[in-house]
Amino acid sequence: NIMASGVIPQISAIFGPCAGGAVYSPALTDFIVMSKDTSYMFVTGPKVVKTVTGEEVTEEQLGGAVVHGSKSGVTSLIADNEEEGLLLIRKLLSYLPQNNLEDPPIAVCDDPIDRLDDSLNDIIPENPNKPYDIKNVIHSIVDYGEFLEIHRNYAQNVVVGFARFNGMPVG
Repeated sequence: NIMASGVIPQISAIFGPCAGGAVYSPALTDFIVMSKDTSYMFVTGPKVVKTVTGEEVTEEQLGGAVVHGSKSGVTSLIADNEEEGLLLIRKLLSYLPQNNLEDPPIAVCDDPIDRLDDSLNDIIPENPNKPYDIKNVIHSIVDYGEFLEIHRNYAQNVVVGFARFNGMPVG
């Protein structure tokens, strides 16, 4: 993992249990995809926690996809199931170069770069003290309105993700 860091994109898919020393490798990768209800990752399990602290926790509470996607921030993307997880990985890879010496892949795009979107006139309020959803702006200006949000449920005051402008991937 260390030698590949910054050289090739590293993506971990966790669709089942991942415990003990096996969790160190995914934690070092660039992106982690977990599936709801079937995957978890933790260094030590609920039985050890009960023995050491007396606290009873479930595998999901200790290291499930929702916990790592919303509280720890370890998980980049949460899928409903393994199939959706693989589709998310495929989508993520479509934005990334194969290594640090390549440019990201450019997609064919027939979404006009100069198109107008009147909804932008109303998304941002005139009063700068009023809030608005930046994701509405992003969806309005990127190719086909497609935006792959990373860490959707973590630190919701920040929006991170990938999109394209005229076929060119941007983050």
